[in-house]
Amino acid sequence: MKKAKNQKAALALELARAQNEMRSKMRQVIQTKISALDPDLSFELLEVIGLLWRSDGINQQEISDRLSKDKSSVTYLINALVKRALVKRIEHEKDRRHKLIFLTDKGKQIRKVIYPLVLESYADACGDIDLEILKQNTVMIREMTKNLDAFGD
Repeated sequence: MKKAKNQKAALALELARAQNEMRSKMRQVIQTKISALDPDLSFELLEVIGLLWRSDGINQQEISDRLSKDKSSVTYLINALVKRALVKRIEHEKDRRHKLIFLTDKGKQIRKVIYPLVLESYADACGDIDLEILKQNTVMIREMTKNLDAFGD
């Protein structure tokens, strides 16, 4: 029983290493494609924009939590995006101390150019991997993440 548990743990560790390596390579590929269009748009800025494409109007703390970045780094990124007129800060209706971050029209428009490049990069990474394998592994990784959630509380 202990041997099987150790084997699972070793494989999970290798999976985590492989995920980190893939993320790093994907980041390089996407950054190269984006730099050809807009040399001033970094991967970090794109991470914030991408999150807002999915959840527009969230506060800075939530952005920090979802991107696993410290709040000061996110402040810097948001300031850069505000300067480029890609996002705006709007006071929360009930608590003026909190600002909600929204995409501007310009921030929404760049999705039409950037998102297809990101999808193309992920399609390239998938190569000829079977769709069912991708689905199964996505479910597996989400399940592993859910298992870890119990330890974060």
